[in-house]
Amino acid sequence: MKLGVNIDHVATLRQARGTVYPDPLDTAILCARAGAHSITAHLREDRRHIQDDDIFRLKELQPLPLNLEMAIVESIVEIALDVLPAEVCLVPEKRQELTTEGGLDVVAHFDSIKSTVQILLESGIDVSLFVDADEMTIAACKDTGARTIELHTGTYCDAGPNERAVQMEQLIRAADYAHSLGLRVNAGHGINLENLGGILCIPHLDTLNIGHSIICRAVFEGLEKAVKEMLEAMQDYEG
Repeated sequence: MKLGVNIDHVATLRQARGTVYPDPLDTAILCARAGAHSITAHLREDRRHIQDDDIFRLKELQPLPLNLEMAIVESIVEIALDVLPAEVCLVPEKRQELTTEGGLDVVAHFDSIKSTVQILLESGIDVSLFVDADEMTIAACKDTGARTIELHTGTYCDAGPNERAVQMEQLIRAADYAHSLGLRVNAGHGINLENLGGILCIPHLDTLNIGHSIICRAVFEGLEKAVKEMLEAMQDYEG
């Protein structure tokens, strides 16, 4: 199983003071040195953290595959087609949310999602869809032509002890179903060292995309050590 490091919140720290540091590009280079497998960055419509220039530099000036998270916004789709990241992960987006609050409603917005997926695929960009653990949604993902889903693990990670078993059962069932359809299964949102053991019960995982907890731990441990700790904790995954 691979680790993708989301570096959005390095840019959050930079934007808080309007400086040129800390630079997400430097972060990506350190993550690569520590053994990460890919870099994730979310170019939000409101540009609250990652900026357009960050995306171009991350694509050209660091060694890891770039996973660009984005909503279906025409101007950002155009940037993706210009940058040509290795992968785009389509996510829902609300202006007031602190972080992505849930998965895409692929059923309700099927036509626009399918159209965007096809445009990106035709340009050689792999596409994943960030979705909740719902079989009807996952079936719709397959019909869009996307090859990958990313299961939203935030509901599990934020659940109380009495609720986690139900949430995990849904994630396991969803991963099994997606795998049966031939979809690659990634997971992300809210994952940290404390709840990782539960996440490792999900079958068929290809990549975990983890950001906030790694960046927070890096404040105390250093970035390379924080990435290595997560990689070491993932080593026992049996799929």
